[in-house]
This record gives sequence, structure tokens and C-alpha cells, in this order.
Amino acid sequence: MSRVLQVLLLLLSWLGDGQSSPGCSLQGWPMDKFSQSGDILLGGVFVVHSGIVFQQPTFQERPKPVSCTGFHIRYYRDVLGLMFAVDEINNSQDLLPNITLGFSVLDSCMSEPRAVGGVLSLMSGLGNPFPGYGCHTHSVMVGIIGDNYSFLSIPIAQITGVFQFPQISYGSTFATLSNKILFPSFFRTVPNLLQPMALADLAGKFSWTWVGILVADDDIGHQGGQIMETRVKNNGGCIAFLEKIHLSYSGKQIRRVVDIIKKSSVNVILMHCPDIHIKALLESLFDEGASGKIFLASDYFGLSPGDFSKKTWKVLNGTIGFIPRTGTMQGFEEFLLKLHPTGNSSYPFIRPFWEKAFSCQWTNENSEMLNTPDIKVDVTCTGEEELGSKVAQLFEMNDLSYTYHAYLAVYAYVHALHSLLGCPTGSNGFFNGTCGNINDAQHWKVFRYLKKTSFHAKSGEMMKFNAKGDLPASSDILNMQILNGSFNLVKVGMIDPEAKADEKISVNFSAILWNDDFLQLPISVCSNSCQPGYRKASLQGRPICCYDCVPCSEGEMTNHTDADECTICPSDQWSNEERDRCVPKVLEFLSYDEPLGIMLVTTVVMLSTLTLCILIIFIRYQETPIIKATNRELSYILLVSLILCFLCSLVFIGQPSTFSCLLRQTFFSVVFSICISSVLAKTIMVILAFKATRLDSPLRKWLGPTIPRNVVGICSVLQISICSFWLYKSPPFPMLNTKSHKITFECNEGQRVFFYMTLGFMGFLAMASFLVAFLARNLPGSFNEAKLITFSMLVFCSVWISFIPAYLSTSGKYTVAVQIFAILASSAGLLSCIFLPKCYIILVRPDRNNRYLLSSNNKRRNVFK
Repeated sequence: MSRVLQVLLLLLSWLGDGQSSPGCSLQGWPMDKFSQSGDILLGGVFVVHSGIVFQQPTFQERPKPVSCTGFHIRYYRDVLGLMFAVDEINNSQDLLPNITLGFSVLDSCMSEPRAVGGVLSLMSGLGNPFPGYGCHTHSVMVGIIGDNYSFLSIPIAQITGVFQFPQISYGSTFATLSNKILFPSFFRTVPNLLQPMALADLAGKFSWTWVGILVADDDIGHQGGQIMETRVKNNGGCIAFLEKIHLSYSGKQIRRVVDIIKKSSVNVILMHCPDIHIKALLESLFDEGASGKIFLASDYFGLSPGDFSKKTWKVLNGTIGFIPRTGTMQGFEEFLLKLHPTGNSSYPFIRPFWEKAFSCQWTNENSEMLNTPDIKVDVTCTGEEELGSKVAQLFEMNDLSYTYHAYLAVYAYVHALHSLLGCPTGSNGFFNGTCGNINDAQHWKVFRYLKKTSFHAKSGEMMKFNAKGDLPASSDILNMQILNGSFNLVKVGMIDPEAKADEKISVNFSAILWNDDFLQLPISVCSNSCQPGYRKASLQGRPICCYDCVPCSEGEMTNHTDADECTICPSDQWSNEERDRCVPKVLEFLSYDEPLGIMLVTTVVMLSTLTLCILIIFIRYQETPIIKATNRELSYILLVSLILCFLCSLVFIGQPSTFSCLLRQTFFSVVFSICISSVLAKTIMVILAFKATRLDSPLRKWLGPTIPRNVVGICSVLQISICSFWLYKSPPFPMLNTKSHKITFECNEGQRVFFYMTLGFMGFLAMASFLVAFLARNLPGSFNEAKLITFSMLVFCSVWISFIPAYLSTSGKYTVAVQIFAILASSAGLLSCIFLPKCYIILVRPDRNNRYLLSSNNKRRNVFK
């Protein structure tokens, strides 16, 4: 009630007529009103002018009353709708027979103080805004009709609710007005449609997720802005800006809002404010060349061509708005044709209407033109102007919204009065149990009857207020279309609050005509839609609607637009290159038929054959000094193990089976351990041979075959033990690996710790051989095998050290190929470094294959020369 108290305080400043009187009397400025007498009166608070002008105070005399400015024919039509309904009822024999209905109408001028002062004046009957007085002498006032706008109806409803004085609004759609605790005597003939929420839902219907919001800088606008912002976000949209606008804003404030709109990338703006507040902004948008926006307007914003200039039309072209559904008013156009500013005219505001309609000015008694602010021409009104051809255009007869609802409000009162005074059935519910007469037509009784009155409109619709004082009805969705300079409002859809959630809004998209910047449905998004195969990635510090489109990772896909997350493909499927669907994975393994398998098999056969040939050469020339000097037995073991090393690679090729999986790593580990232990034994024997050259050396007893056999045997047994425990504890087995883009048929090594243990043991033997051979590299002799073993171990260790990261970084059949390559490369390194030099001497330089050269200490000579 604080808002009402502020308004009442302002009204008190207006009271007093500047004249002293000896007695006690009520003083004040009489409120300008137009009345038509009757037995029963209806009060009306209507917006006819769009603003007020305060006179500059001189502080030397009492301030002059405020004056109204901005006459609107569209608003004036609502007053005429009330008059037309009253005229119909007074000429009807079916409603209130023998009772004349009258009215008293005031202009609120789009001002809350004027609206409150008007309703107090109507209720008191004194012509002054004095609360608590009822001085109607010849007739009784039973209810108020008005106002059009919610921000004007709220303070009126707060006052009428205190006195149980019924009020029916013909245009206020603010949802809170249905609260019977705050506004107990408020009714309305328009739908209780939560306009801000409906605007947000309509934007969602068009898939507009990036919008701006303009609201009036008042309580209704603030609340509406919050509701729209929340609803848009709940619908998955985002707000680019939320700005307030008001009639009282300065040019600087308006330019600030214009700059925000120009800089924004939004194509759609939601408007929840009266048209009078936004006129200056729309004209500035046109002047700044920012007319390429689509507006969605609540019914708080009037879609009336007469309210805007032609350049503003261009800005509003394509606007979509809400209008309460209307019915027909037969005979209303003929009623309007009777309008004429004669001396005894019974029409209110007829002179300002005539000036607006014909762009002329009336003269006073001295033939001087009256200074009418709204008229800028020097044309005198004569009263002989022809109105007939201009009625449809001036009064916008193609859209009777709000006028029709003011018309319905009169009929709602009349039907309540008819029930109250006629007592058609049963008791009227009052204490004396008798039928009422005209003196019983008190406002609090009418208030009771309004709550239960039902009637049929002339269009056939059933009208009955619900418990909240609302008439359940739908709203039309209209499209503002400017074609060849003509203004048209075309119905393109409907909002039915009583329908199911997904059917409340219906739109005929093909009937909509957008503005010149859009030939088809505009797109208003912060970021373009992410196509299938991509997902949305939010941008830090930006609204959720602003995002980047990131391609799905391998194995993931999206098959619809604007996906928040990518979907992981099933284990037996993989995403295609476009990442928009999952396809069956291809089964793969390293086979003998593919090029890589053929190449590896060919290499195995060639190296195995080469090793076998070297073995044959060693057997053929086993009695030569160079063969004897390299320990024939260990050489044979090493060559045989190298052949097996090459051949074990074949176990890794082909479709894995239980047997091949068990044999792969174990066979490879044991054979390689025998091979490296043989090299270690050869190295040890080389050192012993050079250290035990004297006959009395204690090391000569170790020169026999015992040490090499023990070294090879012990190392082999240790590796076989590790492999046996491996096979017992966690044996390898064939499996299908579905983690990559293909299904890999591979061997699962079981507990991989055993695999790395076997590799570690072979690495230990290799490092031991390398270190021993490296220490023996400077031993005397023209042919020092320790040097060859050093190089061979260097190659071997390099291959297997490189193998580890390569093995871990590959997948599928290429993992197997990497291990085969390591086996072949390391085995070939041993073969080439240890045995090829000997074959060179045996086959190419047989003259160097003698004991003298092999044992000579002359460093200037070399067996390879």
C-alpha cells in the first residue's frame, strides 16, 4: 500500500481552490470528467491522453492544475466502446428494463496520480478526489471500469479493494492482479496471461536463444524483466541485455540503450513496456540505422499504427505481439459515424478527436486559434469535415481489441445488476430475503453478484468470472506487416492458457512477414548450431548460449545438432570419420596375407637361412684356427639359438590361439636367454683365455667347457623358471581388444609383470655381457672377440631400449609388429657383429686364418688387412 500512500500524498498537494471560506467545506480541484445521467452509474477511468504537463510554479500564486497531452484516437475508441454498450443496453428490453444506465468517465492521462484521483472522484461523487465520501444524490455508482494498463490498475485496485467497490479492467494482464488477498474486488475481461512468460515461450517456439529485453522502468516492467530472464534461461536461451526504458528518460539515457542494441548481435528483442515509453527509442533506432531487429511485444505494448510515425513503422515492421481475442460489435461502426462536434454533442473528448482526425484547430469565441500542443498546423476546424470515409482507418476497425473488452465489462455489470434487481430465481442472498429494488443496487452487493454472474456475449461465447476474477480466454498472436506504406495486423497464431503445455502456443509460420532484413525466419543465436559430429564447449565468462563447436573424440559421436556431450560408441563399434554415427569395428590381427606380414615372414626366412648357412660354414671349417679360437661349442649353441630367435617371430604372426599365446612370449624369452647367456659365456672365456696364458696360472683349470655350460644352463633354467611360474600363475590367452577403433585379436599377457620380468632378466644378461666385453676390449691379440661382442651387445641393448617406448605407444597389430622387429633387429645385430667378421676371414681371407696372426701381439698388424 506504500505506493498508494505516495500517490495520495501527491493528491493532497493538489487540494484547495485558493479561496477562503468561513465555514468547513471540502476544497480542491475538480477532476475533468464526462457524465451521462442515469438511474445507475458506471464509473470509467480510461487512458485517452498519453501524458501530463506540469505548469512551472511561480511561488507567487497557487500552482495551476496539470494538463493532459498526447490525445490518442485508439484509446478514445475504448471510451466510445463503453458508450456504445450503454446505448445498446438502454435501448434493450431484455436487460434492466425501465432502468436507465449512465456513466461517468475520466481521463487518467497515463498518470498514476490522475488514475487514483479519478477513481476517488468517481467514488465520492463530488468531482474532487476525497476518499471515504459517497455523495451521489440522484443516482448510485455501482462499479468502476478501467484502467487499460496494469500499472494504472494496481493503485486503483488497492483503493477499490478497501471499500469492496468492484473494478473491471479491460486491458490489465498483470498476473498478480489475480491475487484476491491483495486485490479482492478486481475483475478483468482480458486473459490472465503471464505476458513475460508467454513472450519467452514464443521466442523458444521460434528457436531464438539469444535475445535482448526491453522493459518499462516501473514495478511491472521490473518484475516482467525478471520473469522473462528466468523463463528464457529455463528454455535454454540467454539474455544479451536487459534494459529499462521510460517516457521520462533523457536523450542521453536513450542513446545509451540505442548503443547497446547496435553493438549487440541479437536479432530479436522482447518488449514489455507501453508504447508511449518506447517511441523515442524506436525513432533513435531508425535514425542510427539499427532497424534490422525483430520485436516480440506483450499486450503491454499497443500494436496501433496511429501511435507511431512512419519512420517508426520501418523499425517495427515484422513485429509480433499479443492481443486478447476479440468478438464482434455489430453496429459499432454506425455508432462511430454519428460522431460530430455540435454544440449539444453528447460525446466526450469530441473536440480533441476532431483536431486529431482532421489536423485542424478550433478557435475560441474571439476567433483565435486555441494553442493545442498536439496540432502543428494552422488549419481551423469547422465541424463540416466528413468523417464517414475515415472511420475504418482512424479507429482501426480491423482490430477491436480492448474496446471489445471494455464493451464486455459493461455487460458484466449489467448482467450482475439484472440478477440483483430482477431476482429471477430464489433468494438474492441478502438478510431480508426480499427482492431488491433500485435502491438495493449498492456497490458491495454488485461485487457479490459479479463473482457468480455468467452470461453469453453476442458472439456466443460464455462469459463467467472464475474465483480469481478472470475471464478464461485466449490471446491472438498478431504480425505487424507494412506493405506499400500501409499498416496491417495479421493474425498468425493463438495462445490458449487452458490448453496442454505443449499446445498452448500455435503459430502459422507461413503467414508471418518479417522486416526487410529477413526474407525467412530470422536466426538469433549467440553461436551457430553445432552440427552432428561436434559438441558444444562453453566459453569462459560468456553466457551458456555462447560456445565453440568441438569435434567428438575418436570412439564418440553425435547424431543431432547442438549436442552437449558426445556419446561413446558401443564396445564393438567405432565412430566414422565424420563422428556422426557408430560403425562396426573391423577385426584385425597381424596375418600372413597382408603386406606387413609377408614382409616380416620374408625377413625371418632370409635371416634364418643366413644363420643356417653360417652354422654350416662353422661346421665345415671347425678345425680352422679362427673357429677353435671362438669356442666352437658356444658358437654352435649361439647360432642354433639365433635360428630359433628368428623363427620364434613366426609365432607372433597369424590369428592368435590358446597355444600360440602360451608359446609366444615364453618361447621368445627362453630362446633369447640361451642366446645372450651364450654370448656372456663367450665373453668370460675370452677373458680367461687371455688371463691364463702362463702354465702356472691358477685360472687354467677354468678353461674347460664347465664354465660356459654352467653359465648357459643356469641362465636358461632361471628364465625357464620365470616362464613356468608365469604360465602357472597367469597364463596368456587370446582376447578381443575393443578399446581402439578396431577390434584387435590379440594375446593378453596375463599379469604383465611376468612379461617385464623376462625382459628384465634378458636385459640383465645383455648388460652383463656388454660390461664384461667392454672391459676386455683392450686385451692383446690381433683378433680380440671381446670387441665384436661389445659392438653386438651395444646394438642389442639399443634395439631393446628403443623397443620399450615403441611397444607402449602402439596398439593392435602394430604392437606385435614392433616386437617382431625388435626380435629380428637384435638377433641380426648379434649375427652380424659376432659371426660375419669370422666368415669374412674364413671365406674371403683364408690366408689370415692361422694361429700366428690370431695370437700375434704386434698391434701394427691386423687380420682384416
